[in-house]
Amino acid sequence: MTDYEYILQDAKLFYYKGWEAGELRKCIDMLPNLSHEELVKLYTNRWVNGSKLKEEIFNILYMDRLGEREERIKEMSTNELINEFEERRTGNIALIRQELRYRYKEDFGDDRIKIAAVFRRATKGDQKWIELQMRRKIFGWR
Repeated sequence: MTDYEYILQDAKLFYYKGWEAGELRKCIDMLPNLSHEELVKLYTNRWVNGSKLKEEIFNILYMDRLGEREERIKEMSTNELINEFEERRTGNIALIRQELRYRYKEDFGDDRIKIAAVFRRATKGDQKWIELQMRRKIFGWR
């Protein structure tokens, strides 16, 4: 029996009664031995839904790509971030918003003014956030 077949058999068994900690750990330890195709099959299998195993498969499949995306965003200039945020041409708006907020709080000089201007033209949530930050700055709130 291959690792894939073993994990699938356990997933079927424990789908209804819940995973036993030892068996779950054993299956998670087997995951790196599987091919990409087998991992995708397991990830989309109904027997794996809602389990810790599915989270672990996701981490193996996609976490390296997510890390690269976050690094790329952190390395971008503030002007590049603002352009992508305004044009919304990528699916990274939440990460870009997070990075812009971080840069605003860290007070990178002229960047702070640009970020405030962008947030004033953005969604209501962004407008409220920048308004709150400005009040904190003016009144010395934390």
